[in-house]
Amino acid sequence: MLPDDTRCKIENIVAGVILEGGTDSCTAIRNSLCSRFATSRMGKANFESSAIIKKEQELFIEAYCDTHGFWLQHHPAENRYLTRGGEDRIYLDNDNRHVIKLNDAIYYATWLEFLNSILLHNLIFTNTSYRLLGFIKQDDILYAALEQVFVIASAQAELYDIKKFLDFNEFENIRRNDFANRWLT
Repeated sequence: MLPDDTRCKIENIVAGVILEGGTDSCTAIRNSLCSRFATSRMGKANFESSAIIKKEQELFIEAYCDTHGFWLQHHPAENRYLTRGGEDRIYLDNDNRHVIKLNDAIYYATWLEFLNSILLHNLIFTNTSYRLLGFIKQDDILYAALEQVFVIASAQAELYDIKKFLDFNEFENIRRNDFANRWLT
């Protein structure tokens, strides 16, 4: 079960509360977005109507990157390309210990929802946490550049084990492989 302080942090992220004391780039840009845009818990339900907000947030992020020098300076080399995973293009970092994921947030209704999901992932899955390196724009598409430790799996994750972990942390299977947590909704 997640500790109470982690639950409190999760609730604050989901509620759009400005996170005090966070020094990482993801928290900083997320807090900036929160000061201008409301956090929505209904992202998937309003996915299409959120396109306008997502575009406004994209422009906000671009201005943020201009002001704070947060554009990714070195694009991963094509000879380091590993694979594409849904929304990510994945490259092996030069140190051979990390991967760089270029994510266009296509599965998220807004960029704020995307950044919240990164912070939530980092709280729950600390051993595979992400570090936001910056943003890059290619072919008129904005990508977040994320660094993550390169994981060599000894076996594929089994759906049963994932469901058991989610159940232990009070997530309910609401349909297919979608889960919700009653204290977050």
